[in-house]
Amino acid sequence: MKHIQIKNFVTGIVGTNCYIVSNIATKEAFVVDIAGKSTPMAEYIKEEGLRIKALFLTHGHFDHIMGIDWFTALFPVPVYAFEEERKLLEDAGLNASSSYGSAYTYKQAQYIKDNEERSVAGVKIHVLYTPGHTIGGCCYYLPEEEVLFSGDTLFKESIGRTDLPTGSSGKLIRSVKERLFVLPDETAVFPGHMETTTIGYEKAYNPFVR
Repeated sequence: MKHIQIKNFVTGIVGTNCYIVSNIATKEAFVVDIAGKSTPMAEYIKEEGLRIKALFLTHGHFDHIMGIDWFTALFPVPVYAFEEERKLLEDAGLNASSSYGSAYTYKQAQYIKDNEERSVAGVKIHVLYTPGHTIGGCCYYLPEEEVLFSGDTLFKESIGRTDLPTGSSGKLIRSVKERLFVLPDETAVFPGHMETTTIGYEKAYNPFVR
């Protein structure tokens, strides 16, 4: 992480990791997932003088999207999600928000594809399609920084649940093995919940993917 700084804010009702990724030299930044309103996050952006360029969603479950309206009202930037995840973003039942007392949908996302590469805030971002937790879940790999934002696909010594609509345990395990475990062992993994890890550590110790 020579050129970027990553700041995590745990937000929302189930403690979701929401990341601000900033270019140290230019102060441009992007955000990965936004679970809910976070005054500390907004204050941090202002205090650091960051210029937000985009919001990337790892998937469409309520605990990763319900802060979108709040965030984009403050920072009117494009919101990106994987193309297969449109169904969840636009259906409060599929994204589980209706089960938590506040049905929420979002229909203004811009959709991205597998292996698509973008440069945002001067940072190269490679899109990895990793279905299993949801039908359109994805991870964001920053090859020049050796960083992966894994959403709810991969956690430290665990993987995402697959019992919610569009989930598949077989697809999830294949996604981890075939898309994530081929990355360099030293890749730092920033998951949607809990603490950070590395690809090498998970290959050695994750009991769910053997």
